[in-house]
Formats: sequence, structure tokens, C-alpha cells
Amino acid sequence: MKVKLGHIALQNPVIPASGTCGFGQEMSEWFDLNILGAIATKGTTLEARYGNALPRIAECPAGLINAIGLQNPGVDEVIAHEMPALRKLYRGPIIANISGFSIDEYAYVCERIDKESDAAILEVNISCPNVHNGGMAFGTSPEAAAEVTKAVKAVTNKPVFMKLSPNVTDIVSIARACVEAGADGLCLINTVLGMRIDIRRRKPVIANRYGGYSGPGVFPIALRMVNQVSKACPGIPIIGCGGVSNAEEVIEMMMAGASAVEIGAANLQNPQVCREIIEALPAVMREMRIDHLQDIIGIV
Repeated sequence: MKVKLGHIALQNPVIPASGTCGFGQEMSEWFDLNILGAIATKGTTLEARYGNALPRIAECPAGLINAIGLQNPGVDEVIAHEMPALRKLYRGPIIANISGFSIDEYAYVCERIDKESDAAILEVNISCPNVHNGGMAFGTSPEAAAEVTKAVKAVTNKPVFMKLSPNVTDIVSIARACVEAGADGLCLINTVLGMRIDIRRRKPVIANRYGGYSGPGVFPIALRMVNQVSKACPGIPIIGCGGVSNAEEVIEMMMAGASAVEIGAANLQNPQVCREIIEALPAVMREMRIDHLQDIIGIV
């Protein structure tokens, strides 16, 4: 079940997605974190953020809608406390997810995290749909995405994976721009911008009005985009994300072109889903006559 993200080796391809397991300590109450391929931490910004007003998460058919708004304690607290605490619990690769509201902020936070030995990969989020004047604003045009990529690569030595938004007309052009600007890898997709209305209250179900839709309903969209980008950017490792909830879908995502797979919304429904997927993978591999997961990446 071993796979590689560039030169980073993972014992299996299963990664809890950023924002669905905090900084790892919450998930450690359910199972031994050391069974995971890697862990993507909660998105980190320069300053501490409370996030958006409540309510900011709601269930809907085939998934959920959320507008958390990048709630996090800020980069100083993450470096001083969160990452060291996670390292005490987890020996594998830590993927540090980073967000910003300006190119300078992205670069500064990445430069700070780059110096931390606990972080193996920087996952730069240019795709969050739930904050104003930041996040997705940088991921909706090739030029802006390339500018962030160049700024981050200029101040870092660790592998940089750009996390892309599905809320665009042409994700391939944005992926190519990131790769041409120096990205070591890509992560896709983030949530699809959506909305639900409480017809009895005559108001949106979440205070932010719009939010990110995730869960099984977005899986076909994520699969298609991963496949498109993998064909357009050969040789670039991709972390596939979006609606994955079982071992068969991990295999499907890898066949589409993903080298590893992040599990997001499914963690909120079932905190043990990552463990269950890892335990189920060997039997699915035997059934599919797969000897090495690395061999099926991008075969479709």
C-alpha cells in the first residue's frame, strides 16, 4: 500500500483532509494516528481567526455545507504548540495547510512553517470559498495562482502542493500555471460553492449565506478534475480530495491520477472512517488483483 508524494514516502495513501481533524489531537481519541499515510493539519493563517458567524455548518443531501472561515490560532501558536503536540502523537509525514489574504501573507506564513522540521509538505490553500478577500480569490485565475506559487517557492525548500478550487471555468489552466511557476504537486478539489435555504425561516441555513459543499455528491466532480489535471500535468504528484468515503473510492481516485487521497467530510460523519478505509484496502486490492497501489496511479 506504499505510495510516494514526490520524494515523500507514505505507508498508505490515506490522509485526513485539512479542516476535518483539527491539528490531529482530536482524531487521536478514536484511533492510533500512526496508521495514517499522512495528516493534513487545519488551515493556518498569519493571525488567529475565530472564523465566520454561527451557524456555519449544516447537513444536506449527499454531504454537508460549511462556511467555517479558516478558524485557527495563528501561525505563532501552531508552531509553538499545535505541531509539536501532533508530533508527540504521530510519526508520519505532516502536511501543513496554509492560507492567506495577500501574497505577502502566504509567503510569510510558508516561510515560517518551512523552517519547522515537523512539516514535510506545505499545502497552500488558494481555494477556500468561505472567506472574503482571500483564499479562493487567488485560485480563480492562472495569473494569480502562479503569483502565489512563485512567492511561496522563493522562500521555501520543502515540497509545495497548491490546493485548487473547483469553482472555476478551467481548472487545467490554473493547474498548469501553478506547475510552471514551480509547484511540486497539486491537491484538488476543495469544496464546491453552494447554498441551502431554510424555507420556514426564509433565511440561508448558514450565516455566511454561501458555503462549501462537500461529501459524496462532489465525488464525480473531483474525480473528473483529478483525471483532467493528471493528464495535463504528467509527472506531477496529485493529492485527490472530494467526496471519498470508502476504500473502493480511494482506488478509483488513484486510477484517475491521484498519488494519495484525502478524506474530508466523511470524517465528520464517522471519525473512524480513515482507519476503516486503511483496514479495508488490502481486501479490495486482492479483489482487484492489485499488487502495488503505486502501479494504478493514473491508469485510466
